[in-house]
Amino acid sequence: MSVLLLRLAGPLQSWGSSSRFARRGTEVAPTKSGVIGLLAAAKGVRRTEPLTDLLGLEFGVRLDQPGQILRDFQTARSLDGRLSAPLTYRFYLSDAAFLAAVSGESELLYGLAEALSRPQFPLYLGRRSCPPVGPISLGVHEETLDDALASWPWLAPDWYRRKAAPMVRLEIIRDARPGEPVSETVPDEPVSFDPAHRQHTWRSILRRHVDVTNERADRTDVAEHDPLSLLGG
Repeated sequence: MSVLLLRLAGPLQSWGSSSRFARRGTEVAPTKSGVIGLLAAAKGVRRTEPLTDLLGLEFGVRLDQPGQILRDFQTARSLDGRLSAPLTYRFYLSDAAFLAAVSGESELLYGLAEALSRPQFPLYLGRRSCPPVGPISLGVHEETLDDALASWPWLAPDWYRRKAAPMVRLEIIRDARPGEPVSETVPDEPVSFDPAHRQHTWRSILRRHVDVTNERADRTDVAEHDPLSLLGG
């Protein structure tokens, strides 16, 4: 089995799965529908066109740097200033980095990796206001999705890794397979991105954790400070 690995990092990301009306939330990690949409944009698939082979991909993501949730609000006024639209609240992930993986047929994945290097449409991390930083594709690898998410080096930047322990525990969220215990179900399985009849269905997910070595940890040994030692004999 082949797997295409993706680095999803940027100043802001926003991965909504149930946003409505004046409140546009974000999940704590990239959604399957969001990543499938990113891949479709790279291939030049328009919203009104069928997603075809992309619907059969298995998806998983590792939370390498969860980031922080930020809230923004927006409003709009008429040109004459007499009318104001209601405030809308939008939530983002700031300074986050994720390792995402899609698994499927090798030919399809190599085509997606090539499309990511020369995308037909602009790529963004959930919303148009959230461009990615650096190349997205980490290449196609001949291994299982589970092995890839467990063994790939930690993607957090150096400044973040220096503050962490020599061994870190990272959360993995992936598609639950038949017969596996389901952690939860989310409305995140894309069917169509057509604006006239956008469709998603429910997706069963499994949450687990993996320990990853942090070679950039600050290992400076600092003697424990004991103020009472000054009172000793």
